[in-house]
Amino acid sequence: MDPPCSLSARFEGSFAYLTIRDRLPQILTKVIDTVHRNKNKFFEDNGEEGVEAEKKALSFFSKLRNEIQTDKPVLPLTDNQSDTELWNQYLDYQKTLLNKGETPSWFKSPWLYVECYMYRRIQEGLVLSPPISEYDVFREGKTESFFQSQPAIIALCTYLQELKNNVANLSENQKKEELSKLLQVCLWGNKCDLSISGGLDNSQKFSILSSLESFMPFILVNDMESVWAVLSGSKNLESGKELMKRVDIVLDNAGFELITDFVLADALLSLRLASEVHFHAKCMPWFVSDTTKHDFNWTIKHLQAANHKWMSKCGVNWKENLQRSCWIYHEHLFWTLPHEFCMMAQTAPDLYSELQKSDLVIFKGDLNYRKLTGDRKWEFTVPFFQALTTFHPAPLCSIRTLKADVQVGLKPGVGEQLSSNEPDWMISGKYGVVQLSTSV
Repeated sequence: MDPPCSLSARFEGSFAYLTIRDRLPQILTKVIDTVHRNKNKFFEDNGEEGVEAEKKALSFFSKLRNEIQTDKPVLPLTDNQSDTELWNQYLDYQKTLLNKGETPSWFKSPWLYVECYMYRRIQEGLVLSPPISEYDVFREGKTESFFQSQPAIIALCTYLQELKNNVANLSENQKKEELSKLLQVCLWGNKCDLSISGGLDNSQKFSILSSLESFMPFILVNDMESVWAVLSGSKNLESGKELMKRVDIVLDNAGFELITDFVLADALLSLRLASEVHFHAKCMPWFVSDTTKHDFNWTIKHLQAANHKWMSKCGVNWKENLQRSCWIYHEHLFWTLPHEFCMMAQTAPDLYSELQKSDLVIFKGDLNYRKLTGDRKWEFTVPFFQALTTFHPAPLCSIRTLKADVQVGLKPGVGEQLSSNEPDWMISGKYGVVQLSTSV
């Protein structure tokens, strides 16, 4: 059976259409404002050259915003970066999918492609505006979100330290409960997404831990028992010794969500459910709040320096985890390409074979889910492994709150009933999934 068609702004009134029409120009307006507000900083750092760079970048972003709003053709990249050719080849591929005489454009091409393309064009605008080429236009928002989430971060760090102090006394069943709790914290931490709020404050201002029970009915697919089975089945039956387990986390947002990922990763080691955790982040600023290497290191450094003892204890421990290589950081260009993940083995065979070494790959957030499922108009009841098509490097689990209109693996009637009662259930962030595929 052929996969269904890609989500696209061709369908007027769809979430894809509203995203391209309203949210992407809004994000670019905020980018323009941020660059302009930092004019003095660019001057202090680089003199007149910095001021000229600011003007050049502003002109580029204003033009880009106009291209989106007037449904102009998608243009080849011109910045000669290591991925430029790959992007331009993908544009050529998109051309082959259209009727003769048609050109890929913002409202006519697949939503996944053009949304990713916008963030890559933002990067192009900076690369072509030296000496501010390394500037992260989204960093201010990410930093602000982190500081505004302090009470929730303190609550989580405190909880983790209490768990670690008591871990020797936990039964297998209690360990399973703790894993379930922290998977839920990771899930609801995914609500804090600045690309959905258009860069407006979307921080986590209260402790999620106290709300888990009330949030439980909103988990539409709950495979936490199966995740436990994958991670806890780690003893060699003959020797009784524990086997080494590797868990990979493909990160989503910086800020509070990244803290929830770190807490889960630390707990996996403490509960002896994993011996090493590998983190995969973006190699350039992406989708407003996605984690980059700077965000990753900045977060740990900031926790180390915090004047709260459990926050700083977490920061110190996490730095040690990296030094001892039981936490390992990776970045790969593939995560910022427009390809759906079923193309990974072909486009990035090195990354695919790296993921094949894992016992469980956790994919955080909405964009990863869209790329896992090809961002297509699947029936709600299509099994998750089927929507993954050829992407099966290792057992994998998607943890996401729904902020895009694609969802598979639901029981018959659930999607239809939700659509009837709450028309925006797929985009509101109110619902979530912890969805596992063990097909390899």
